[in-house]
Amino acid sequence: MTTGTNPQPEAHTWKFFRAGDFDQVALTSGADMMALDRLDQKLWVALACPVSSLHFDQRTLQLIDGNGDGRIRAPELIAAIKWAGARLRDIDELVRRPESLPLAAIDDSNPAGAAVLDAARQTLALLGKDDADSISIEESGDAVQRLTQTPFNGDGIIVEESADGESEKALIRDVIACIGSETDRADKPGVSMELLERFLADAEAALAWYRQSEADATLSPLGEGTAAAVEAVAAVRAKVNDYFTRCRLAAFDTRAAIAMNGDEAEFQRLSALCLAPDSADVAALPLAHAAPGVTLPLGSGINPAWEDPIAALCANAIVPLLGEVEALDEAQWKQVLATLAPFSEWMASGEAHATRSLGKDRLQEILDGDLPARLRALIERDLAEAPRCAATEDVDRLVRYCRNLHLLCENFVNFGDFYDEDREAIFKAGTLYIDQRSCELTLIVEDQARQATMAPLAGTYLLYCECVRRGTNETRHIVAAITNGDADNLLVGRNGVYYDRDGRDWDATVVRIVENPISMRQAFWAPYKKVVRMIEEQVAKRAAAAEAASTEKLQTAATAAANADKAAVPSAEGTKKIDVGTVAALGVAFGALATALAAIAGYVSGLLQLPFWKLCLALAALLFIISAPSLVIAWLKLRRRNLGPLMDACGWAINARARINVPFGARLTGIARLPAGSRASADDRFRQRAPMWPQLLLGVIAVCFVYSLLNDLGQLEPLIAWGRSLVE
Repeated sequence: MTTGTNPQPEAHTWKFFRAGDFDQVALTSGADMMALDRLDQKLWVALACPVSSLHFDQRTLQLIDGNGDGRIRAPELIAAIKWAGARLRDIDELVRRPESLPLAAIDDSNPAGAAVLDAARQTLALLGKDDADSISIEESGDAVQRLTQTPFNGDGIIVEESADGESEKALIRDVIACIGSETDRADKPGVSMELLERFLADAEAALAWYRQSEADATLSPLGEGTAAAVEAVAAVRAKVNDYFTRCRLAAFDTRAAIAMNGDEAEFQRLSALCLAPDSADVAALPLAHAAPGVTLPLGSGINPAWEDPIAALCANAIVPLLGEVEALDEAQWKQVLATLAPFSEWMASGEAHATRSLGKDRLQEILDGDLPARLRALIERDLAEAPRCAATEDVDRLVRYCRNLHLLCENFVNFGDFYDEDREAIFKAGTLYIDQRSCELTLIVEDQARQATMAPLAGTYLLYCECVRRGTNETRHIVAAITNGDADNLLVGRNGVYYDRDGRDWDATVVRIVENPISMRQAFWAPYKKVVRMIEEQVAKRAAAAEAASTEKLQTAATAAANADKAAVPSAEGTKKIDVGTVAALGVAFGALATALAAIAGYVSGLLQLPFWKLCLALAALLFIISAPSLVIAWLKLRRRNLGPLMDACGWAINARARINVPFGARLTGIARLPAGSRASADDRFRQRAPMWPQLLLGVIAVCFVYSLLNDLGQLEPLIAWGRSLVE
């Protein structure tokens, strides 16, 4: 298969359509579909998409995803089209999207098509539809499901249900417990031929390991009691070694003798506690009193926390190896360790065998009997069903490909469904209703971090919402693009309702907003809305400050009135004098303010000298100049509004700049409007009447503008004379 960088020389006449301000290939025939491997991949809209989060048949996506990595790439899509085309008489069947595939459409002139046709007839016969001339997705899917649930489904993996006898089932359980399992087509744990052979090889090695202890007497100096002796030694080995090391340190320097037996402060701390023999604080103390040249007592004098382990050591190792002794010196301890060392090393070497846990007798039973041969026969029986199972799956694959491949291409090779108002793109997640608008462009968010990185590049006003279904406690995160209306009432925390593609409703709450221009109209008024909001905030702050100051004055006055009889008459010396520097500073400030006001008055007087119509145009130009930066930014961002970064953040590999221009954006976000032909009553008992002065003021300004313009152009007097002539 070739990629877009190395197109094949065979010629194919392509047709393109323009949508989203870029050219997209039209796929109107089966020949177009079959020639996709010869279309330069630079002309594809997408090069990869995720298997999840699409409103599309999941089984079809899994069949196309050949390597099972959860993503579909261009070569996999091309391979699926080629596979289907090789088994059809008429390749235009790929663009017809039939709900049921006619059997006559399957090409039986080649072995691949003949096998699919034969399997389709067998499938229909099993369903009791021998006379059917077509097969639907429901029928082919039901056949695959039934086959999957059978004990022998052709995957080479046998489960417990595959065996009739209890001995075979027991061996299957042993293999799974020791070696692991593989999942069959029905998602059940089972055993493959590879796992069985690994189990048997390990069992042979484990059995040889068991037999080694029988052949070498040094491995079991105490016979069957050797294991218990090794276990008892292992339980106290570190503590006994610690004891003898302390004794040697005490012999090395007499000053260490006291310290080796525990600090007095530590015993004082323990004296205040409620101690138990198995306490960790007690166990941390030395095993016995350490002194130069002493032995380890095996009776009295042992740390209470270690009495039971030492007793087990004596019973299982010391007495069988050394006889009845009351104390143990370091040489005897090393002798015990050396005697039991071969067994310990042998046990350690057995840890490499996973089947050792089954025991010698069970391993002997498995290897000496015919159980392995019976399991091999079951696996071979399952593998013998592979051709029939593969043929049944091929029927289901072909039926699904014929119905769904073209739909996938219309959302992958081109975005025909996205730019067609009568169709829905498969990546759309549903509709969000919020603030009297419906947001049609919603996507499921699975990677929040990637969204945070890519979303600002889309140039689109985005709402990120957390959606919850109260009945089932399901949660979902979506992102909705706002491409029409304004953003005045869109705030974090606002609630809406989200309907997914299956019609289920979710409670949606806005959790994050990515702000971008929505329209040029919104951008024009944005500076003035910001000024109004700033003024409102300042007025609110000043009102709050004034209220706080008034309250404080009242509290001060009340306090002064309550303590009037205690107040002393202020002395003349305490009266503050006027600061000359402050007066000078105030004079400078008032002078600067007067200068600024004079300059503003000069500009205003200059404007007032203009004719009224020119004054109106000047004010309009001033409004435009104020809004110009916002308009320029909005124009640039609206031109860059692009679906690509949003799709990339959702796991796609978008290969084109899929623009969302203003007309298309208006279709993606619907604004509330009364239905055509509906009647609306203007009666509202609680309607707040709008003031009339704005309309009157605009009317007066319009009349004055026309009057001034006509007068300045010298057309007023002729117009008046013409009017008089009409009246006369």
